[in-house]
Formats: sequence, C-alpha cells, structure tokens
Amino acid sequence: MAVKEAKVKAVEELKDKFGRSRSAILTDYRGLNVGEITELRRKLKEQDVEYKVVKNTLTAIAIKDFDYKLDEFLEGPTAVAFSYEDPVAPAKILVDFSKTHKQLEIKAGVVEGRVANKDVISELAKMPPKEQLLASAVGAIQSPLYGIVGVLQGNLRNLVYTLQAVQDKKAS
Repeated sequence: MAVKEAKVKAVEELKDKFGRSRSAILTDYRGLNVGEITELRRKLKEQDVEYKVVKNTLTAIAIKDFDYKLDEFLEGPTAVAFSYEDPVAPAKILVDFSKTHKQLEIKAGVVEGRVANKDVISELAKMPPKEQLLASAVGAIQSPLYGIVGVLQGNLRNLVYTLQAVQDKKAS
C-alpha cells in the first residue's frame, strides 16, 4: 500500500510542477556522470530552475489532463527542467550545456502551455534575456513619446516667439 501512495504523491507533485511551470524541458541525461549532472543542476538552480529525474509512466499520468501530449518523448531516462519564472532560462542553460556535453540530449518541452520540439527550444535559447527584451520594449514605447514631446515643445517655442514678436511690435 505504501508504494501505491508514493506513486500517487509523485503523480500529484509532477502535475503541480507542470501546472505551475512557465516552461518544462525534457532531457535524456544518459552518459552524464554524477559530477556533470551536479554541475548542470547547479547552473540551473542559479537561474531558479528545478531539474528533476522523473519516471516516464508517472509523468504520462500526471500530464494526461493538460492540453499537450508528450508521450512520444517519454522514452528512456528522462529528467525535466522546470522554470516557474523565466521560460527562456532553462533552454539557454540546457542548450549551452549540451554543446560541451554531447551526452545531454534535449528531447522536447512545454513552453507557456505549448509543446516545443528540440529545434524550437534551440531557437528559444537564442533569445535575449528577459531584462533586455523588457528594456527594448520600454525603449520602443518611449521613443515616439520623446518625438511627440519634441514636436509639442517646438510648437510652444514658436508660439512664445510669435507672441514676443507681437508684443515687441506693439511696444514700438
């Protein structure tokens, strides 16, 4: 009975993690030694990403109620990188790590509720950091505002010059 309770608890935990995560990337870690996995976990943890080895059957049960299907990717050893804040962070770290550790294979993932294959995850890893995207968005919003302010200031300046000229003409 204790084994069944443990499995039910594991399924609920996985369901919660998939439900809360902004991205969840499935990897095959076969061939990595303990030191390499520890290094990967440390890099992921620095970016608030949780890396968890999962059982494929329990994961399939946990995600059956979601709108996406990952069954074809749940084969062989599987570990999932869950990110609850930045959906791009795990993709960047995993893609970068897989360049120097060829044994790490990115299978697929779920980003913002949609299934993403390894090509999409590689493209996601090329995106600029969240802070840079926000700065670009703010800059794009500010730029037209500065232009409007400049135009309005120019018109006000012209009005003041015109009024000054009228005043000078009346005074003389």
